[in-house]
Amino acid sequence: METTGVHVFDYLKYIAETTDQKVILRNLMETYGNDVWNYAFSICRNKDAADDIAQDAFLKVYRNLTTFRGEAAVKTWLLTITRNTAYDYMRKAFWRKVTLVGFVQSGGTASSAETEAVENLYASEIWQKVMSLSAKYREILILHAHYQMTTKEMAAILDISEGTVKSRLHHARLKVLSLKEREALEHS
Repeated sequence: METTGVHVFDYLKYIAETTDQKVILRNLMETYGNDVWNYAFSICRNKDAADDIAQDAFLKVYRNLTTFRGEAAVKTWLLTITRNTAYDYMRKAFWRKVTLVGFVQSGGTASSAETEAVENLYASEIWQKVMSLSAKYREILILHAHYQMTTKEMAAILDISEGTVKSRLHHARLKVLSLKEREALEHS
């Protein structure tokens, strides 16, 4: 697990001042590239837009590498930049509503192909419900479930209080449960 505070700050400041920043950027992209892209995708729900957002986010990181203050984990800093970049991107005039694209993360190995298929179908159905939520609920569930962030880290990224994080997480879970129950009633 990544540590926060002085050691990370000193290390990043040192390498930013003594190492080629392109090397640092490459290392950050290799380490956090998938997380940045997945988070961008979870916000915009469009593969092409997620590509653009991730690229823009890393460009901002490159330009501002020496400004990292160590107040949060590097991953938290990167995801905050990604979030802000995504919302800036979506505010642009050419942004239009996108279609939901599958967003499934496999959860380990299955005992059989049939079990794996059922688990993937269930995970896909759950993620479709999550992706259908409004941005504030979708985002909190993804940070919690997919990125396994703490309440404090989510509060830092979203720039809200920890109490608001807990409240949104609770309401988001209730909304997903309600969607599951509604779907079950429709199929019975």
